[in-house]
Amino acid sequence: MRIAILLLIVAAVVPVGGTSTQTYLYDARLVQAAPGKLLELISLYKTSIQGLEAGPDQPPLWMRHSQGDRWDLLLLFPMGSYAEYYRPDRIALRAKAEPPEFRQKMSACISWQEDVFVYGAPLDDLRKAFDGAAFFHVEMFQALPGRIADLHKEREMENAYLKALHEPDNFIFVRDQGAAWDIFTVGCYRNLKHYAESSDVPPKDQEAAARGAGFEDAAHIGPYLRTLISAHHDTLAVAIK
Repeated sequence: MRIAILLLIVAAVVPVGGTSTQTYLYDARLVQAAPGKLLELISLYKTSIQGLEAGPDQPPLWMRHSQGDRWDLLLLFPMGSYAEYYRPDRIALRAKAEPPEFRQKMSACISWQEDVFVYGAPLDDLRKAFDGAAFFHVEMFQALPGRIADLHKEREMENAYLKALHEPDNFIFVRDQGAAWDIFTVGCYRNLKHYAESSDVPPKDQEAAARGAGFEDAAHIGPYLRTLISAHHDTLAVAIK
């Protein structure tokens, strides 16, 4: 039934609050492993990914929680579009890669899972950033009613601020359907030291970058964000090799 409904959806290329850079569809899956089952779950996902590589599906981009939110794994499954992903031939190939007994093994290793279908940057851009990263900063937001577009604009302003300071900007993902997160962002870094380099930026440069990005000043970036959201989760994560 779910697949039939999805096949009938004529989804907009860009969701509310999105821009032309958010045109590629992903299934963002947050997974918490059952106690003592994390390594087994990672191994099962690796087996699943190897099975998918023989077909038209692209392997997911994924990371492992280091500290922060409840999830252990975040996987971004490239979909492109609903029409592409739910073609009958592709559904059949995924079923072959993950037969019922395999899914049962995976289910036994998972205590909690949620999926949110999001539009984000082109897959090639995202994969290039992930390939060069070993450390990630993930921020997930629920917007106040009527403020999704404002929240998206704030995320773009923060990216302009980061670019002015010659720091990596964040990939922005905008919800289409699924879990409650309206927007989440992923920052890709070489390592923890790279992530912490922002603390070395002189205050005068921070102030100039903040005003240039449209903020009142650097001290008001966080407070302004909080006028737009009802919930905000931060997570630090590492690459899975």
